Amino acid sequence: MAHPSTVTETSEQYDIVGDVHGCGAELETLLAKLGYGLEGDVIRHADQRRFIFLGDLVDRGPDTVRVLRIVMASVAAGTALCVVGNHDDKFRRALLGRPVKIKHGLAETLEQVGREKDRFRKQVMAFVEGLPDHLVLDDGRLVVAHAGLPEKLHGRSSRRVRDFAMYGLTTGRLDDEGLPERLDWAADYTGRASVVYGHTPVVEPVWVNRTIDIDTGCVYGHRLTALRYPESELVAVPARRVHVEKSGPFRLVGPGGAAASFKPPAGTSADADL
Repeated sequence: MAHPSTVTETSEQYDIVGDVHGCGAELETLLAKLGYGLEGDVIRHADQRRFIFLGDLVDRGPDTVRVLRIVMASVAAGTALCVVGNHDDKFRRALLGRPVKIKHGLAETLEQVGREKDRFRKQVMAFVEGLPDHLVLDDGRLVVAHAGLPEKLHGRSSRRVRDFAMYGLTTGRLDDEGLPERLDWAADYTGRASVVYGHTPVVEPVWVNRTIDIDTGCVYGHRLTALRYPESELVAVPARRVHVEKSGPFRLVGPGGAAASFKPPAGTSADADL
């Protein structure tokens, strides 16, 4: 099974959103706030900006089918890009009948998609299977991946690259919630490209070196956040409600106890880094 890993493009204007997790209403509100309209299921911007989804489209939220229809149609139309998230990949494997543990919202996703026609389910499987694990954009100045990616893996294609892009850096152990124990790969990042990612819910977008985590836990009742590139502006909308209770705390601080906020390192400007 082929997994395309990169799409390299010259400079464009992008709006990059963190983990949507089936929060369809919040997604549509955020799109409108960013100046996008919907033509059927296709998102379009008057200034030809493109929307980028950081994966984890599915699970936990109430509108997974709506989210999938918007993303699939927009990617097909060329108005959006998307990378694969770990929840998306697990959902694909479940649809294929592979043995997976039905937890962390997967049951709700399977139930929602199960109400759709078989043709739609096949389209979803093909779509997720074809998603890249990361994208290299703006002549190498920008990299997007669901859980982030160190510089040595940028533009490469392998099982290792795909696993890192979906799961991040892990210890191989499980935490108290039964999830992979994560390490902070961004603390040691010194790459040229700015890396935008999600995967780990944070109270505020976390800036570390030239990386930023923009998953602000919409499905847990917090916010859905987008980063405008190259403007380095953050745009967010509040969750309509708590769709699912978070089993553990949000990440509150960055490496070394630094406050978790969107702020470039000392001596730099936001425009220089993102």
